[in-house]
Amino acid sequence: MKFFASCAKGLEYLLADELLALGCARATAAVAGVNVEGELVDAQRAVLWSHLASRVLWPLTDYDCPDEAALYAGARALPWHEHLVPGMTLAVDAHVSGEAITHARFAAQRIKDAVVDAMREHDGTRPDVDLEDPDLRLNLVVRKGRAILSVDLGGGPLHRRGWRQARHDAPLKETLAAAVLARGGWGDLQRTGAALLDPMCGSGTLLIEGALIAADVAPGLHRDGVSGLAPSRWTGFDRDAWRALHDEATQRAEAGLAALAPRFLGTDLDPEAITAARENAARAGVAHALDLRVADLRSLQPADLPATARAGDAPPGLVVTNPPYDARLAVDPALYRALGQTLQRIAPEWRASLLCGDEDLAHVTGLRARKRYRMFNGALECSLIVVEPLAQGPREEIVRPLSDGAQMVANRLRKTLRATKRWRAQEGITCYRAYDADLPEYAAAIDVYVPVDTPDAPWLHVQEYAAPSEIPEDVTRRRLADLVAAAREVFEVPRERVAVKTRAKGKGGSKYGRFDARGEFLTVREGDALLRVNLFDYLDTGLFLDHRPLRARIAAEAPGMRVLNLFCYTGAATVQAAVGGAAQTTSVDLSGTYLQWLADNLAANGIGGPLHRLVQADAVSWLEAERGEYDLVFCDPPTFSNSARADDFDIQREHVRLLQAAVRRLALDGVLYFSNNFRRFRLDVDALAAFADCEEISAETIPPDFARNPRIHRAWRLRRRVG
Repeated sequence: MKFFASCAKGLEYLLADELLALGCARATAAVAGVNVEGELVDAQRAVLWSHLASRVLWPLTDYDCPDEAALYAGARALPWHEHLVPGMTLAVDAHVSGEAITHARFAAQRIKDAVVDAMREHDGTRPDVDLEDPDLRLNLVVRKGRAILSVDLGGGPLHRRGWRQARHDAPLKETLAAAVLARGGWGDLQRTGAALLDPMCGSGTLLIEGALIAADVAPGLHRDGVSGLAPSRWTGFDRDAWRALHDEATQRAEAGLAALAPRFLGTDLDPEAITAARENAARAGVAHALDLRVADLRSLQPADLPATARAGDAPPGLVVTNPPYDARLAVDPALYRALGQTLQRIAPEWRASLLCGDEDLAHVTGLRARKRYRMFNGALECSLIVVEPLAQGPREEIVRPLSDGAQMVANRLRKTLRATKRWRAQEGITCYRAYDADLPEYAAAIDVYVPVDTPDAPWLHVQEYAAPSEIPEDVTRRRLADLVAAAREVFEVPRERVAVKTRAKGKGGSKYGRFDARGEFLTVREGDALLRVNLFDYLDTGLFLDHRPLRARIAAEAPGMRVLNLFCYTGAATVQAAVGGAAQTTSVDLSGTYLQWLADNLAANGIGGPLHRLVQADAVSWLEAERGEYDLVFCDPPTFSNSARADDFDIQREHVRLLQAAVRRLALDGVLYFSNNFRRFRLDVDALAAFADCEEISAETIPPDFARNPRIHRAWRLRRRVG
């Protein structure tokens, strides 16, 4: 009989080899699965013992399916009373492609209708639907005008082993974990007594799967949670054969778990992840063999490896891990670099099997891969690298040609850099915008930051704009990858010097994904001031590049002045005023983090003392209580903010109150510069006329590198109205 075992893309050949080893007569790799020849008992053995299969499907019928009527008729013709008995429940999973039948849920409903109608006609009974735990789960595939209707012998996804209930962020499926282990050669290594290490273990999936393999525990042994219970109650299921298979697997597991040595080490920086891993290990029965610790991978030492791995005649061990990345690869390349350096230091003779977000991230590890494999973590294509041994010489740089789209971006970047070269040289500009969605389909901004101490090693800050909802996620991901590749080639920077801020789709619409926590600052120069920026940890870098002309104006007008900076953020305008010769400065912000950043910026320029005051307060409330007088005021409020320490702030609603309070603090000849980036903002000119003279200066404050986006901000100069 022919049956089909499905799997994640990239695992087909591994699964074919596994099924042959399990006794199937033939196994041929297909797309996302394997076509198998064997007996029913072979298929049931695969349900119990396959580490890699997602489902095992036993076909009932295969027929022409040009339309919905044929879909129903083909299923209706089966003698369903031979597959179901009264009182049994049913579920149908459907996968359809083509133009005739386009909705999987509708196709599943029609199959269910056919089964119910056939049963009712035969004996007057009908099966109920149970989507969670049906007695019979059917699988329908409609492709190229053919329908294949099969019994799902496992009763559901086979990656669910039954031991993982405590989860952490983005857990790896057990089947993919088994593939990472298989590609690393764990099957042979574990028989020599080798140790297994996962330095970023999360909830422990790779380690637990590795321990169960070493203990000879069948993946499906406890999937149903009830010892010996058949995964499908289909009447054709051979229960006697299943019971025999299950009894044999139970005996092998008992012996294997009793002999399992403590040679598995897992670490993670997150205590919650380690707690989840310990709970999962206990449920799997391997807790006694796993050493799970809260630790930073950078702190690992050779002495931390399992004792068996430190013995003089111990075989080389295996490192397996799935370093963090999200669906848009918004990750910390420095973490991948640290991973490679740590592994070479603590286990130079070991082998590693590392599932990385993509080839660029795999490259950042600095490890020389003996083999590379393409795998899919859900819909996301990943790069699995196998390294042996870990300690090798320097690896040659891999240069891949740019795609057509990336080449277009690269050409545009080079054109822009040529056009702005003279301006940047004359003005001494080292931090600037190089690209701002110049090509509409590549919707992102690219900012360049050149550190003072390494002027020949620029850093890039890439910020993706939200794509229209009708653009598929894989298209936006590919375009962003092309844009980053183009930028890296043009500026000749490695991946670890590129910060990518990506938008992730979530409840409520598009939002930026999680940021890193690297604490890595660069010191850059703007005019005569030194400023610290952080490209990775926050949405913004600490320096709004579009305000460069406004800050230059403040610096020029600051000598001898009393300067007030409201909503000061990281205080770049304050630093420019102080460096420019301000008599004193006062900076107000509600965030202690930003005020500390400002203090560090001032210190970097040798500025400090009581003449430069930092105030942590709500700016509007502070202004209305303040009685001091200022010659120069800069006010760049957010569009909206909320905080537990202050009332909600809305710039459109509050700007008149804010500006009136700020103008009251101006000296008689004082100047207030007001700016904001709310695109729909409307200045209430009539209300302001009662207390201030106001002139819009937006055009004068937009720098050349933002000329393509003149709406980046608007700015006004205000003075007190006499009388």
